[in-house]
Amino acid sequence: MGLIKSVCVYCGSGLGRDPRHEAAARAFGEILAKNGVSLVYGGGGMGLMGTVARSVLEHGGHVTGIIPDFLVNREFMLEEAQEHIVTKDMHERKRLMFEKADAFVALPGGVGTLEELVEQLTWAQLGQHKKPILIANLNGYWEPLLAMLDHMTAYAFIRETLWVPYIIAERIEDVLPMLEKEAAEVLEAGERPKRTVAGTPLGKM
Repeated sequence: MGLIKSVCVYCGSGLGRDPRHEAAARAFGEILAKNGVSLVYGGGGMGLMGTVARSVLEHGGHVTGIIPDFLVNREFMLEEAQEHIVTKDMHERKRLMFEKADAFVALPGGVGTLEELVEQLTWAQLGQHKKPILIANLNGYWEPLLAMLDHMTAYAFIRETLWVPYIIAERIEDVLPMLEKEAAEVLEAGERPKRTVAGTPLGKM
């Protein structure tokens, strides 16, 4: 059994314009299910969120959906999930998603996806957790964000003592192996390795 038992996936409540993102979400759901890794996600039945969750279920996997009560109808809570938790607000939702996940993956999405990802990056930067955080840069979707992080580093707002730990996968099939590799390295070293792309260390900027 691997170190990663559950993955929290952040992604859009819409499908977006690129059909490759929907296909990747579907493929990732299958990968999770076939590897016995549970999905933790925002609980909706729409967009990429619904796509990855339904794919996990279709392939015999386990899904935990966590959704605030004001979004139950708006985002069509996925009733088929084995576990759905309705929270009183967004803060409780995010806390439970954090507690139930061994790692975090950002697929393409909008401002909500970005906010959830950046929150986990901030907590990790401040030493509040060492759970792997992976940005799935599918078809270059997250390039503007990665450029912004490099820009912050170049201007010394991200510094050696406040390094932002994340890994980047360009292909959906690399996501789970990279999470496992990072989790193993953290366990062995007691600290997070340098930022990596497809398993190759980049070093600090």
